[in-house]
Amino acid sequence: MYFKKFFVFNQDRAVPAIIRNYTEKDFSDLIRVQQESFPPPFPPELWWNREQLNNHITLFPEGALCIEVDGKIAGSMTGLLVDFDSRHPEHTWEEITDNGYIRNHNPHGNTLYVVDISVSPSYRTLGLGKWLMMSMYDVVVFKGLERLLGGGRMPGYHKKARELTPEQYLDAVVKGELKDPVITFLLRCGRTPVQIVANYLEDEESCNFGTLMEWKNPFIS
Repeated sequence: MYFKKFFVFNQDRAVPAIIRNYTEKDFSDLIRVQQESFPPPFPPELWWNREQLNNHITLFPEGALCIEVDGKIAGSMTGLLVDFDSRHPEHTWEEITDNGYIRNHNPHGNTLYVVDISVSPSYRTLGLGKWLMMSMYDVVVFKGLERLLGGGRMPGYHKKARELTPEQYLDAVVKGELKDPVITFLLRCGRTPVQIVANYLEDEESCNFGTLMEWKNPFIS
């Protein structure tokens, strides 16, 4: 199982942090993190529920990570294994994650697919999202997988949709001409774009588009 102990910095103050696999005793805190991360008008029925969380720790516990700061759970990241065919990359978030229930987890899959990453707003200046992402890269290497993959929301796209195609918007973000809250974060974590996927998820800000982004295992050519 996964356990990483380190420090994060609140300005110049070192704060103890731990990334580990979450368990049933963490469910209430994980749901709290979702509520804080995605407040109304985000639909409450899309927050994690206990059945989903139980599936995560039962079907693929290695892909169920949380981060504690000063002993309090401040974020989480969840994945499942899929057998990804790069020749046929089109899919929706709901299809590939089983709507977050991951009952389609494939123990023999070649790819770790990101179901969700969330960090409570009051902790977002500490770089916790990047720590979680790097820890999931550890899981990819440990299990000898080809890649980490996931679809990123494009929440800034609705502001530019009348003047740019999704591909042009992504290109501008990659070049640094525009900043997107999600895509720019993923780029800074080492993820690289694969392609734009239409109707990836129901999301007005992204105009329902997602950017499929990967991190390839450097030990597999």
